[in-house]
Amino acid sequence: MLTFALDIGETIVRDDRYWASWADWLNVPHHTLSALVGAVVAQGRDNADALRLLRPGIDLDAEYAAREAAGRGERIEEADLYPDVRPALATLRAAGHRVLIAGNQTARVAELLRALNLPVDGIATSGEWGVAKPDPRFFARLADFAQAPPAQIVYIGDHPANDIGPAKAVGLLTAHILRGPWGHLWAGQPEASAADWQIATLADLATISS
Repeated sequence: MLTFALDIGETIVRDDRYWASWADWLNVPHHTLSALVGAVVAQGRDNADALRLLRPGIDLDAEYAAREAAGRGERIEEADLYPDVRPALATLRAAGHRVLIAGNQTARVAELLRALNLPVDGIATSGEWGVAKPDPRFFARLADFAQAPPAQIVYIGDHPANDIGPAKAVGLLTAHILRGPWGHLWAGQPEASAADWQIATLADLATISS
């Protein structure tokens, strides 16, 4: 049996609310920030650079703390999940596979995801681990978290540079999902094609689970 480990943003959770909340916090139109996110993604840059373009010198950690203190912090609700998440993860677990969620997010996001009672065996974030993708130590930590050899872990994500390349470099299997700006931008490109599988929906994972 395999262990399936899923990225968070634009793999299981839509990022619409995330960016809309930042736009509201910075008092700019939603479409303005969306356009900047698209621009930095197209350039292969960190999508948080969109915030830095709007507010040069912004201290993101300080802003996260300020938002939480103002009652305008991170939120993840059922409506933020892609519709295929619960059925796909439940199918994998019913087939006897372990299912994990692990991505570049804050510790608060881990708490919010756990509160949704998803059909998974564990949830962790870079904020909890103190190391973030694409650092290979993130995937080494994931292997420890999974309690499985790397060759028996499938990492699923939308971002070739953060998810596919570094996961493969430490021996994990990988699946690139055609979802979100990164997934669509890099579809068919060598960085994404390096994945062991290309999937359009999480339901496709059931076809590679044997």
